Amino acid sequence: MPFTPHTSDEVQAMLDVIGVRTIEDLFVDIPADMRPKSFDLPQGLSEMEACTYLEQLAGKNKTDLVSFLGAGFYNHYIPKAIDNLIGRGEFYTAYTPYQPESSQGTLQAIFEFQTAVCRLLEMDAANASVYDGGTAIFEAVMMAVRAGRKRNKIVVDECVSPIYREMLDTYSDNIDINIVVVPHKDGLSDMEGLKAAIDGECAGVVVQNPNFFGNVQDFTELFEHAHANKALGIISVYPVMQSVMKTPGEMGADIAVAEAQSLGQPLAFGGPYLGVMSCTKKLLRQIPGRVVGRTEDVDGKTGYVLTLQAREQHIRRAKATSNICSNQALCALRALIHMSLLGPEGLIRTAELSMERAHYLADRLTMIEGVELLNAAPFGNEFAIRLPIKAEEAIEALMEKGFVTGFPVGRYYEGMDDVLLVACTELHSFEQIGVFTELLGGIL
Repeated sequence: MPFTPHTSDEVQAMLDVIGVRTIEDLFVDIPADMRPKSFDLPQGLSEMEACTYLEQLAGKNKTDLVSFLGAGFYNHYIPKAIDNLIGRGEFYTAYTPYQPESSQGTLQAIFEFQTAVCRLLEMDAANASVYDGGTAIFEAVMMAVRAGRKRNKIVVDECVSPIYREMLDTYSDNIDINIVVVPHKDGLSDMEGLKAAIDGECAGVVVQNPNFFGNVQDFTELFEHAHANKALGIISVYPVMQSVMKTPGEMGADIAVAEAQSLGQPLAFGGPYLGVMSCTKKLLRQIPGRVVGRTEDVDGKTGYVLTLQAREQHIRRAKATSNICSNQALCALRALIHMSLLGPEGLIRTAELSMERAHYLADRLTMIEGVELLNAAPFGNEFAIRLPIKAEEAIEALMEKGFVTGFPVGRYYEGMDDVLLVACTELHSFEQIGVFTELLGGIL
């Protein structure tokens, strides 16, 4: 018999107490065509049967594909120690650290994560992370609107990930925010267009580096222009690449955010991930989520606490800076262990190897007749190419040969159906790159 928590008599007794005849009566307010047809569940399976069924489902996944897909999520090597450490009970089962006296380990781990983020991005302060990179952009926009008081205009570069821009539109749909998107120029930020859009109504400008097309640009002058107009500079970055690139802090950004999947998180069909948030000291009271501080107790011993809680949702919900944020502590701990194991030199080497592979692949691909780079600007480990056919056709053809060629840019950008976004990491071998190039050349 399948396990059920209540007998039929117990269920009927509960229904009698609340004054309905059947379980179905609880759902009469739902339109009939939206109601479940039946609450009868299939018979349960034994442990052996359940395992066999799940193994059969898992076997349908193609796990041997060579993927050059990026677009904000990257298949970097994850040291084996991370899974071993993260599976420890004190980490894996830890809950929100409301009671600091019994949560010192979790609080210190979050504090060290915040410290590592600040050092990597060269920013003053960071929080305990939010859901993902897209949520982090929305939260940064809300920080700018709050700091700008009566200003509600946000200028967004079209080179910012279209996935994140859709999330921003969704989250802000019922909020009085005027989002102005400045079109890109062949995959590059239109600096003059962005400057022209920043005016006395603007609370902040949002850019990305490297941008969605993989290109690298310096936004120092743009942020200076924003500051001259009393607006904030917000930048979304790729954490691994920050080890070798000009950082948000060096560019003068006010808020720097990121999707930290590249720091020890498996791709795992899209999550769970974590959104990094950091800012300058003057904006610390505007940052959402939790912030862990280091202090001393009455005996002078080091202790860790949640600080600035007056703006946290579990203290003053109506006046909270955010009610959608979450402390992704387990994912943040993975990122911390990853950064700690690799260290500065390891992160730099990872970035350099990824860039080396990408530039080698770009050189090979552009030797194929009809293939050219979208632009001549610098790029990191990802780049966009124009093909003589639609990108979707190339992807479909090579998928059958065991290769995921990249991301079809035309899915989000009008008039770019022939543009393919290709990414490399340190996991790609020169042999794989060679085979990929030969296969793509063959179908073209």
